[in-house]
Amino acid sequence: MMRALLVEDSRLARVELKALLEAHPHIQVVAEAENLEQAKSCLDVHQPEMIFLDINLPDGDGFELLAGMGTCPHVIFTTAYDQYAMQAFAVNAMDYLLKPINPKRLATALAKLPEQVSEHPIDHKVFVKDGERCWLIDLNEVWYIQSQGNYVQLHLANNKPMVYKSLSHIESRLQPKQFIRINRQFIVNINFIKNIETMGQANLLLTMVDDTEIEVSRRLTSQFKKLLSL
Repeated sequence: MMRALLVEDSRLARVELKALLEAHPHIQVVAEAENLEQAKSCLDVHQPEMIFLDINLPDGDGFELLAGMGTCPHVIFTTAYDQYAMQAFAVNAMDYLLKPINPKRLATALAKLPEQVSEHPIDHKVFVKDGERCWLIDLNEVWYIQSQGNYVQLHLANNKPMVYKSLSHIESRLQPKQFIRINRQFIVNINFIKNIETMGQANLLLTMVDDTEIEVSRRLTSQFKKLLSL
């Protein structure tokens, strides 16, 4: 059984989708929301493994909801417009259904689920919204994370998205043995440290794979050495 959340501002559309889902007993609708605010509350309370998500909502778009989520559920977009299809698949949506939803298309979308039904939501991937773009990022591929005022910047091989989150919030999502806070502004992925040098008697200087040099604060140096068995 997979717990599902319906996010759709049209009550009629929600009723129609629920009726179609009756033919798929492995999907259990645990909550419904008609806007982003309600959807966020439903996510906190019900922690669904799957979302049927409309894109155009009264208080924003569905991509904004994904960008604020802590875990990565399975997503099927349901919308009356096809211009968002490429963006939907950029965030690894399972499928993209145009309204009115065809029962056969719904069955085809749900047929992609069997191998994933027993899986929990993916906790090493996050949805990121940077400006008008929204996509799925694997945290394991992040080189380092830099605080930029009210934002943090994720540094990856091909992108440097800005995310409206605090560094502490991002840190709570990371594996502590892989990502290390080294000063007030930076968290580094130890897999992408190219070189470590000693500065004076106490501090360390890290060189990342992109040749960025980042100093480990004196307060955190001993913790850093302990984690890396230096």
